[in-house]
Parts: sequence; C-alpha cells; structure tokens
Amino acid sequence: MSPVVAVAGCPNAGKTSLFNQLTGAKQKVGNWPGQTVEQYSGKFSIDDTSFEVVDLPGTYGLVAVSAEEAIAATYLAEEQPDVVVTVVDSSNLTGSLHLVAQIAEAGHRQVVALNMVDVAERRGIDIDESVLEDWLGVEVVRTLARRGQGIEELKQAIARSLDRPAQPLVIDYGPVVERHIGGLVESIVATSEVAGLTLPRWTALQLLAGDTVLRGKLAGVPGGRHILAAAAADRDGVAAETSVECEMELAEHRFSWITELVNEMTGTYTVATIWSDRVDRVLTHRYLGIPVFLVVMWVVLRVTADVTAPYLDWVDAVISGPVSRWTVSLLALVGLDDGWVESLFVDGVLAGVGGVLVFVPVLFALYLMLALLEDTGYMSRAAAVMDRAMRAVGIPGKAFLPMMVGFGCTVPAIYATRMLDSSRDRLLTGLITPFMSCGARLPVYVLLATVFFADTKSMVVFAMYVLGIAVAVLIGFLLSRTALHEEDPSPFVMVMPEFRMPNLRTVWILVRQRTGSFIKGAGTTILVASIVVWFLLAIPLTGDGGFADTDVEDSAFGLVSKGVAPALDPLGFGEWEQSGSLLSGFVAKEVVVSTMAQLYAVEATAEVEAASGFVEDLAEIGSSFVQAGADTLRAIPRVIGLDFVDLTDETDTALQTAVRTSFDESSGGSGQLAALGFMVFVLLYTPCVAAVGAFRQEFGTKWMWISVTGQFVVAWFGAFLVYQGGSLLGFG
Repeated sequence: MSPVVAVAGCPNAGKTSLFNQLTGAKQKVGNWPGQTVEQYSGKFSIDDTSFEVVDLPGTYGLVAVSAEEAIAATYLAEEQPDVVVTVVDSSNLTGSLHLVAQIAEAGHRQVVALNMVDVAERRGIDIDESVLEDWLGVEVVRTLARRGQGIEELKQAIARSLDRPAQPLVIDYGPVVERHIGGLVESIVATSEVAGLTLPRWTALQLLAGDTVLRGKLAGVPGGRHILAAAAADRDGVAAETSVECEMELAEHRFSWITELVNEMTGTYTVATIWSDRVDRVLTHRYLGIPVFLVVMWVVLRVTADVTAPYLDWVDAVISGPVSRWTVSLLALVGLDDGWVESLFVDGVLAGVGGVLVFVPVLFALYLMLALLEDTGYMSRAAAVMDRAMRAVGIPGKAFLPMMVGFGCTVPAIYATRMLDSSRDRLLTGLITPFMSCGARLPVYVLLATVFFADTKSMVVFAMYVLGIAVAVLIGFLLSRTALHEEDPSPFVMVMPEFRMPNLRTVWILVRQRTGSFIKGAGTTILVASIVVWFLLAIPLTGDGGFADTDVEDSAFGLVSKGVAPALDPLGFGEWEQSGSLLSGFVAKEVVVSTMAQLYAVEATAEVEAASGFVEDLAEIGSSFVQAGADTLRAIPRVIGLDFVDLTDETDTALQTAVRTSFDESSGGSGQLAALGFMVFVLLYTPCVAAVGAFRQEFGTKWMWISVTGQFVVAWFGAFLVYQGGSLLGFG
C-alpha cells in the first residue's frame, strides 16, 4: 500500500502551489466523505515508491472553528497519514508555526516546507532552518513552490522521514495547566476506548481547548462522557486559577514558545518595505480601494464580453454548420434522416448542447481572469477593502470571498460560506450569494446585450454584475437588521499574501479544472435538459400533429409555458417562448439560451440542408478559426477603450433575429426595456437546481424554501420596476 502524505498549511501559505508541483498532472478531484467540500489528491513516485498525496483544506490550527478546519483536524486524527508536509509562509513565521507546533504535539511524522523564502529575504528576514529542525526533530526544506524550486529535495525528505520515528512535541503550559493536563491524561489512559483515539496528552489539550469535533466524537464512545465531564471541570479550574479562559491560556503559552523559537531562528531584523507593500497602499487605500476594485471588475467583464466574441461566433458557426451537416449525413447513411431521430439529434442535442458550448470561450475567459486575480493575491485585498463598507450594512467582511466565488458558480460559493466564523454569518452569506451573477448567466446577458445594446453591450453586462452586488448588499442589510440581527459581530481576520506576479502554471491548472468541471457537470445537465425539452416539444397535446411533428404551441412544453406566461406579461416578456426559457433555466441557467435555440429553431433548419464536402468543411473551420484569432487580437485594445477598429457584426444570427422579433412583439415595441427586464430576472431568480440542493444541504429545508421563494419575488419585482418604471419614464 502506498504511503500517504497529507499536505497541510495556513491559507495563502502556498500549499496548493506546492501540492500541484508535487503531483503534477496526476491529480483527481472528489468530495470529502460526508462533505461537499472538494478533496484534491494525487501521486508522485521516488525510488520506486509511489506516494499518495492528499491536499488538506487550509487551516490556521487543529482546533476546529470552520468546516475546513474540522476536515483537516478530523483527517489527521482519524486517518493518521504516514507523513504530514506542513507548508510554512517564511514571511509570516509566527502564524504558520502555530500549525506546525500543533501537528508536532499531535505526534505526527512531519516534514516542514519553508515556502516563499524569497519573500522573507526581500523583507530582510534571515532564517536559520537548523534551529527549527533541532527544536522539533523534523527535517526542514526550503521551497519556492510557485517556481518549482526545492520540490525534488522535499520528495527526498518525505521518503527519508518514513524511516524516522515521530517525536511528539511537548510544550510547557505552566504549572496550573500542566497539573490539569496530568489529571486529565490519567483519566484518558484509564479509559481504553478513549486512550486509543490519539495521543492521550494531545486528546487532553484538544478537550481543554474546546475542540467541538473531538467532543462530539467522544460523546458516542464508551466512557467518553466521563472524560468530557472531567475536561469541563478542568477547563473551569484553569479559568478560576488563572483568571483567563482555558483556551486563551493555552494559546498564550504556545505563542510564547513560538516567539522564542522565531527569535532564535531569525535573530533581530528590520522589516524592509518591498514593492508589494507600496502597491498595497493603493489597492487597500481607504478611498481608492473601491474605485480600483470597480476598474478591475470592468476590465474582467470587457475581456469576457468583447475579446472572446470572435471565438463565440466561431464555435456557433462550427456547430450550426459543419457539425450539423455531418450529423445529418451520418444519420442518412443508416436511413434515419428526415424523421424524429434527425430532429432529436439536430433540434434536441445539437441545438441544446451547442447553444451552450458556444459560450465556453466566454466562461474560459472569466475563469482565467478570476484565477489571475486569485494568484496575484488581489482577492484577499478586495475582501479587505470591502470589509469596511460591508460591515456598515451588517454583512461580515469575509462574506465577500464567497460572493466573489459566486461570479464563477453559485454552488461552490455556497460551500465557501463554511470559511465564515459563525452560523449566522454563514446563513446570511448563503442567502445573498445567489444574487451574484454566476458564469452560467453570462451567455444570456451576452445574447440579449448583443441584440439590443450592441454599442454598449459591455456596459450593460457590467451593470448586471454591479446590480447583483447591490441587491445582495441590500438584502443583507435588511436581513441583518431583522431576522439575522447580530449584537456582537466577529472581527475580520485574514492573512494577506504578498502581492505578486501570477504563476502561469498555477493559473492554467485552476482554469483547466474549473472549465473542465463546468463542461462535465453542465454538459450532462444540459444534455438531459435539452432532451427533456425536446420530448416536451415533440409530444402533441392539442392540434392535429403527431409525435415530433407538431406545432410548438400545441406541444406539452408550449402549453405549460403558456400557463406561466401571464404572470410574466407585466414584466414585458409574456410570450410563452420567453417563459419557457425561464422555466428550463430553473434546472440550469446554462440551458436558457439552448432552450431559446430550440424554440426558435425554425430558421436554422435551412442551414443544415446545405451539404458540402468534408474537406471543404475542415477548410472552413480552419480558416474561420484563424480569422477569429486575428479578430481577438484586434479586439484587445478595446478593453481600455481604444476602438481602433469596429468589429461589430451587423448581421444577426437566426437566433438573434428571432429573439429581437419576440421581445419587440411581447413588449409592444419596447424590446430594449423588455430585454433589460429579462436580464434582471435571470440575474435575480434561483440560480439552478444544483444550487438549491447545495443550499438545502448547508442550511436545511426551511431556509431553502425561504431562499427560493425570496429570489423569485425579488426577481419579479426587479424586472417589474425596470420595465414598468422605464415605460413610465419614456424609455424604450
């Protein structure tokens, strides 16, 4: 069986970069048992020995506060990995060594990766790692994970550590605490079921520190309740004798030990001011920080909406042209053309999946920009900048990070609420995060903005993102003053990484994982949804048509959509095609556009009829790809407003023409207002079924229904205000 290596570390210590360097492409992603937090694992080999590597969630210590810390602490306690690689931020030794000390106290075999030593050197910190080796009895390796330096030495150290017995660290916590620890250890040793869990001294320390995970586990162990009662008495005893809460007394002694160690490791030094500090003076400035953030988000959305447009058109042309023709030709070879099977593949599968895959370049660009911001360290700075403004309306500053994750996908954003400190903060953030505009909504914005706001589409798309933030803040303000009022908010605590140039390898891994996850997850959902929609379109309920040969209005889907349409008529989009698209969007926002493509598929059939040679099709694909690349390069200057050339395609696609006609007719000529209201509705109503499931898992059925109902109500009134208010003011 392969030795298991657990990679642990504080957030922003470079743990993920080091894990990526250790495992390379040999990685897999799943979920922790019983959890929805993603688990990353991989392999590496050295001297014919294969090692299994598990990347633990970032944690500041082993006393569980958040869900991520609970996962890390539970894994180390229950799985007992062969080696723990603890990643230390060399420029923040005091914070990082707190975790190192706890892992050593727990009795784990440990290798310390002294990471980001270049940052420490620039700050004038000269580290003598031999001191740490002597104090802990572990091997210490200097690494620069972002550049891949020290990785081979780290692998060798991991292999050597297997032959070295673990040496549990013993810190002197003073006579009062040590007396209570000793008594509790005696009780633990006398209870065999408890003594076998972990080192008795470590069990005693965790109980005195109030670790809820361990306390919950002991409650179900024979003799465990007796130990819990003894620990509670010892905690009260320490507090009475020292006039300090027990966990604070433990932390004070541990940090005193760490301070002494750091002083011996580094000596006396003066922290130097580096360029990252100077940049931070602007990025985190009290008044300049928020305008800088808005400019950054503007650039991100200009890139996603404008620069990727040529490739969007290329994918659309390939799917609606050569791919559709090839599909029809293959079906003709087996005698299945000109029937319901051809309709299923062309109007169902290709129109559905293809209608979404056409926007993969847009999502790729969005994930790329977000990954660049994460890897530079800007995300943490954005959270710090927004903390003051968010706390003014009752929202915790840390909530900004899950909200930012929500720009990519709502599901991981809901799970990311676990990083917050209190259940109230997690619930509040979970309720407002779905209003953030996830990547799946972007195709809808791009389609309607291109049709109705061609000259200002970037501004319109940007306005949707800003509106999502504004609505989330408003809802958070109302909830924090009513149902989720909090008297004593928790402070904002976050380790700020050095602002740095992004590592392209790390960025590529993040983009590849997120885009691949979207394609795999959304692909299945979209395929199933598209086929279901096709069947509903194919089943006749009225009229004289037969299966797959009926007017759309007479189909099952048409009748259901017509039943919903009157409720949306005051919003300017009461046509059944529009309501049908929104219904399918409840399954996944990715299928709103694909449903439109299916409902307005009449004009597209003519393109499939025109056949051409296979070689000619390949030549067409290749030449159009090259042209898309050239157009992309020419579009880049537009991000900063340098419109050297107009790249706008004045020719609408069949879908765009149908959408323009439909919205103009449904609104009596106010197509722009109706389209804007439609985008607002898509922004504010329930993201998708997967997000609803994630919310239920995190917060329960009651709050799930409150969330879903509230989102539909907010979406309806938001679209109503846009359309009716705009009409009263004479717009449209």
